[in-house]
Formats: sequence, structure tokens, C-alpha cells
Amino acid sequence: MYFYCISTYFHVSQSFAQLPSDSLIHYLEIAAQNNPTVLQRFSEYKAALQKVLQVGALNDPEFNAGVFIQPMELVEGRQYADFQLMQMFPWFGTLKAAKDEMSLMAKARYELFRDARLQVFYDVQRTWYELYKISKEKNISEKNMQLLKTIERLAIVRFKTASPGTGGSSNSSYGASSSLIQQSNNTGSNGMQSMGGGQSNLSSVPSAFSSMQPDGMGSSPEGGSLSDLYRIQIEMGELGNNIALLETLKNTVQARFNSYLNRPVEMQVDIPDTLVADTLNISHSAIQDSVLKNNPMLGMLWYEQQSIDARQRMATRMGLPMFGVGVDYSLIGKSDMSTSSMNGKDMIMPMVRLTLPVYRQKYNALKKEADLLKIATSENLKATANSLQAEYYQALQLYLDSKRRINLYSSQLQLARKTLDLMLVSFSTSGGSLTDILRIRQQTLDYELKSIEAVADLNTGTAWIKRLMAVNEN
Repeated sequence: MYFYCISTYFHVSQSFAQLPSDSLIHYLEIAAQNNPTVLQRFSEYKAALQKVLQVGALNDPEFNAGVFIQPMELVEGRQYADFQLMQMFPWFGTLKAAKDEMSLMAKARYELFRDARLQVFYDVQRTWYELYKISKEKNISEKNMQLLKTIERLAIVRFKTASPGTGGSSNSSYGASSSLIQQSNNTGSNGMQSMGGGQSNLSSVPSAFSSMQPDGMGSSPEGGSLSDLYRIQIEMGELGNNIALLETLKNTVQARFNSYLNRPVEMQVDIPDTLVADTLNISHSAIQDSVLKNNPMLGMLWYEQQSIDARQRMATRMGLPMFGVGVDYSLIGKSDMSTSSMNGKDMIMPMVRLTLPVYRQKYNALKKEADLLKIATSENLKATANSLQAEYYQALQLYLDSKRRINLYSSQLQLARKTLDLMLVSFSTSGGSLTDILRIRQQTLDYELKSIEAVADLNTGTAWIKRLMAVNEN
């Protein structure tokens, strides 16, 4: 099973190679192959596998050799040297328990590798959605800038029309104003179908209409105010600063995104024009069960608990005697003084060795250590399960809130567009309030931004829940 997962992990399929550059899966594949944390965890897992071979092997055999400087006189001859070879064996089942412990610890390391990979996948997705929001916010801010420039031109037209000694009529002022606003509306409406989501840190986009008073621009068909023009220019300056801030923020988030992929921080990240909402088609109870069953942190602790059980068995067997078998070979030469038939014949003696574990304190301490570690791991398992459930409810709150906001802002955006169309008709025919028209136009852009944020937040919440469920591994 683990060999299959490893092979799948490092295998680059043809389908991934053909993915478009702005595909999220394309970036996830790069992160899976290049992220240093993932590679570190995988190397630690492979190192842990080597420990299984280490603890499962017998102790090295012992060889002793002794050579007499002067041959020892024996009845059957003269002894020149003595050689001993001994192999010690632990009590039955000790090596198996040690191998079980290390094997389970290696599986725990594999769960850590899984958790690191899932976390990197989630970080890549979360940052990618954040980049999408920033890109769309920048586009909307630029549309707002175009709107303010339109307002500025309208204010200049109104001011010149209302100034003494200027030529022109109110009808020409209406025509110019209506034409400019309709052009701004058409420009601002382009791209409104690409709606995403999220809680924006740039929701304070300056409004071009918050500072306008009823007696200012648009209070009468003929009237205009120079102060309106100044206020519009102030708004344009603030919005220009906001666009520059968005560009700087995009570079910062892009650098963080590239760090997950282990590539140069200044490398360009491709973002799609549209973002499809990713929803969960699974019940609340099924998600909770999947979190408690599949999350790698719980799997790691469960394997650690099992390894401690194996350590307890090993500690019990280590308190039992070790035994060894060997052979003793004595090199004997002939003696001139011996007439025995064994004169000069080498001697071979089988040997048995047995350890006596009479000092019980260290073995009892090993058992006590294993008992305490098992209790600690059991409590850690409970604490981790509780923490994961609390984290799941946070992710679920983000998911449900984003879903509600998508429905709300979609409805609000449609109403704002209809209201704007009606007010444009009224303005071009009967000279309605320009201030109200511009305020509704700003609301339309704001709802577009909030709709984009809501979809991005929905996808972030979905990715968060799937990260807890450990369903995005492949």
C-alpha cells in the first residue's frame, strides 16, 4: 500500500503535463514534487523504514582468539592457541516486537508526510484564491478609476454649462451627461460574469459619492459646483493609491505562493478570468466521520499508540534471559613426552551461554516508561480529535457564510443593475439626480467585488474542509 502511494506520488502523468498554466491542479502538482517540507517528511519516512532492518537483525557474533607465547603443556600435547565463536540470541519474540515498534513508527512518519503534503496543498489553494481576489479587486478598482474620470468630465461639463457667459443649453448638458454615464456603465459592466469570493482586505475602496451633498453636482440640471470637481479629484488620488497598494500586495502574496512551489519568488503566477464555485455534496455527519477516520494527525497518533504496545512487549521480553550458542576450538600440537592416542589432536568444544537479568530496576523502568507514554499518546489523541472538530466548525462556518453571501450579493447585484438602468433612462429624459445615479453605479461595482470575494471564500472553505478530511492527496 505504501509503495503504491509513494510511486503514485512521484509519478508525473501525461495529463498533468498538458494542464493549462493557470490551472490550480498544475500548481498543486509542482508543489507536490518540489516543496521542501514535503520532501523532508518523505525522506524522514524512508529513514524510519531503515530502522526496521536495524532492530530486526541479531547482534553481531563474537569471536575471541588467544595465542600462547609459550605453548601450554597438556597431557595430550601442547596447546598453542584457543579460538571462540559465539552468537547471542534474545528471548523468543523480542526481535519481532522491536520490528513491530519500528514498523509502526515508520507508518507514523508516513502519516506526518501525508499531513505535510495536505497542508501544502491547502496553502497553495488558499493563496491561489487570495491572488485571484487581489487580481479581481485591482480590475474593479481600475473600473472605478474610469468611472471617476467619467464623473470628472461630467462635473466639468456641468460647471461650464452653469458658468455665466458660457454657451450651450441644458439640453446639450443632458445629452453629454447621459452619453458619458452610459459609456461608463457599458465599460463597468464588462467582465461582471467572472464572480469569485472571499473576505477582502481591500473592501474600503473609496466611494465617489459619499462626500457629495444634495446641493452639489446633479442637484439641478443646470447647476454645478467646483467643489464637486475637487472632491472627485481627491477620490481619484485615493483610488490611485489603493491600486498601487493592490499591486504591492499582489507581489507579496505571489512571493508566498512561489515559496510553496520552491521556485523564484518573482516568478509570474497565472490566474484565470473566472472561478467556478466548488461545493461539497456530502452530509455534515459524513464529513465529521471522515475527519476522525482519515485525518493523518490522528493516524499518526494511532500508529504511535500501537508502537508503544509493541515496545511494552519488547520490554517484557528484554527482562528475560538471553542465550547464546558457540564453539571453542583449541589448537594443540604434539608433545614428545605424551604417548596418548589424543596426542597432537585439536579440540572442539560446543558452548552455551546464558545471561542472568537479575537487576530488575532498568527493566521495570522500561515498562513504566511505555505505560506512561501510552497514557500520554491516548490523551494527545483525544486532544487532537477535539481540536480537529473545532477546526472543522471554523471551516464549515466560512463555507456556509460564503454560500449565503453568494446568494445575497447575486440578488443585490441584479437589483442594483436594474435600478441603474431605470435611473439612466430617467436622467436622460427628465434630468434625474446625477448623484443618485453615481451612487447606484458604485454600489453595483461593490456588489460585483463582494460576489467575487464570496466565491473565493467558498472555495477556500471547501479546500479547508477537504484538507481536514484528507481527500485531496492525489
